[in-house]
Amino acid sequence: MTTTTVNPEPDGPALDALRLPAAGTFTVDPVHTSIGFIARHLMVAKVRGHFTDFTGSIAIADDPVLSAAEATILTASIDTSGAQRDAHLRSPDFFDSDRYPAMTFRSTAVVPRVAHRYTILGELTIKDQTRSVQLDVEFNGQVTDPGGQQRIAVTATAEIDRRDFGLTWNAPLEGGGLMVGNTIKIEIEAEAVRLSPHDDPNTSSQITKEIP
Repeated sequence: MTTTTVNPEPDGPALDALRLPAAGTFTVDPVHTSIGFIARHLMVAKVRGHFTDFTGSIAIADDPVLSAAEATILTASIDTSGAQRDAHLRSPDFFDSDRYPAMTFRSTAVVPRVAHRYTILGELTIKDQTRSVQLDVEFNGQVTDPGGQQRIAVTATAEIDRRDFGLTWNAPLEGGGLMVGNTIKIEIEAEAVRLSPHDDPNTSSQITKEIP
């Protein structure tokens, strides 16, 4: 009898790949990770942006609910495909990147949902303002790359009110409403590689083998 492995969706990972890997620390691969956001402009349009300079790690525990994640993002690396807008976002009106060069995230709890989906509760700090946030996370699978390194991938989304973090600048519109929406949607596609046993799990590690 021939056994066939069925993917849960076309071109998706096999079911075995969706099992959480053995306990260990994975460091985020910035080359294959996107930390993006969506904001409303003029009440009707959407502007997308992302950050290009960040570090992060995912520590998977034997008991998945004891797993943890953290990230540091440099605010000056914001990119919305508009030089003038990006300069404004780095200014004191928004991130004030000279005074507050980094924003950080640290998980505080992991709540299993269904299948390979989780809710991660954590603390997000921007401009020295720390607030609780909730990430909806999907574990996309694990794989061993051609260089022999184990990698995992996750998708995470969240919504925050930027005013909670001191990002309060706005301008009224003539017909009513505001120039910039207050609700920000966060979208993360992260790929991370397992640290070797001799690496310190509490520090970031350079990825030694890059996959194109």
